[in-house]
Amino acid sequence: MSQKIYYIKNNDYTSLDIYFSKNSVNTLFLVCDNAIKFLKYDLYFKNLEDRMNIKVIRFDDFKPNPDYSSVKKGVKKYLENNCNMIFAIGGGSAIDVAKCIKLYLNMNHNKNYLTQNIVPNDIKLAAIPTTAGTGSEATKYAVVYYNGAKQSVSHESCIPTTVFMDASVLETLPEYQKKATMLDALCHAIESFWSVNSNKESKAYSKEAIQLILDNKDLYFTNNVIGNENMLRASHISGKAINITQTTAGHAMCYKMTSLYGIAHGHAAALCVSKLWKYMINNTDKCIDSRGQDYLVCVFNEIAEAMGCNNPRESVEKFDRILYDIGIESPVVYGSGDFELLDNSVNPVRLKNNPVELDLESIDRIYHEILK
Repeated sequence: MSQKIYYIKNNDYTSLDIYFSKNSVNTLFLVCDNAIKFLKYDLYFKNLEDRMNIKVIRFDDFKPNPDYSSVKKGVKKYLENNCNMIFAIGGGSAIDVAKCIKLYLNMNHNKNYLTQNIVPNDIKLAAIPTTAGTGSEATKYAVVYYNGAKQSVSHESCIPTTVFMDASVLETLPEYQKKATMLDALCHAIESFWSVNSNKESKAYSKEAIQLILDNKDLYFTNNVIGNENMLRASHISGKAINITQTTAGHAMCYKMTSLYGIAHGHAAALCVSKLWKYMINNTDKCIDSRGQDYLVCVFNEIAEAMGCNNPRESVEKFDRILYDIGIESPVVYGSGDFELLDNSVNPVRLKNNPVELDLESIDRIYHEILK
């Protein structure tokens, strides 16, 4: 699927107006999180009906790590208001909710959507990402929680057909969120690079994203326009890499840490990737990538080169220095029971994408390294 990207600068929303007119939008279903109230887009969408006779139905009845019940409410609200386009503005949760709503619109509404086969539809979905991290606007994946358990939804038809990039939306992000989302994008690029599903295209995306992040992180943290623009690009490119390969054990191991310790997803992912990376470099003999151990060693060297390092150990050290410099620390363990909870939380499906075999003992060892 070809995806169109538009760049919005200097509060010039002409490209949005043209897009809505071209697609004959009469009732827009706006999926947004609370961050929109800090953005000029809040007023833009409030005035859309007066300016262009486009009715806007807002849907913000969801939280981070959105629940399945919220998605059901969104589907119902869309249908009740006879909307003819979905537009998401927000971080990964808002875009994921919008993706799920699109996928479920022409399914059987009397049955659990998660148990049904997805039937593609031609309803337009566009997005403005307001964080530079998840890359959700570039992927066929969405996350929703059902009875407290994470469910992955996947289908090519939920990738937004159009994305509007606006670096100004990053200016109001809290400092911790900027750090965590940047780390999420960096982890996506690194994990995609070593994934057993990687190919020439995905590795090119990973390399470009890694270099963009490292070259622009300091400008990004000072809210420099160029730094913000390039970090948005890097996040999107990381998303394109993950769309090909999926994530690996780093992400599989981080989800429970996020909920258990109340830290951001990117924070947890970075802690996991750091220790996983070291473990894998020392255990390439446990390679399960069909391309073999020598190939995996080459991949670790390619990642090091992308990071401007001489060897894989230097690249992990550089990654750890970034965490140290921006104040990313390991959480405090509540008790020995934490490790059992964490060990049992890892989704074995995600481990199939990991190039080095991990058993329960090795997962436990890595968690102890993370939390020591």
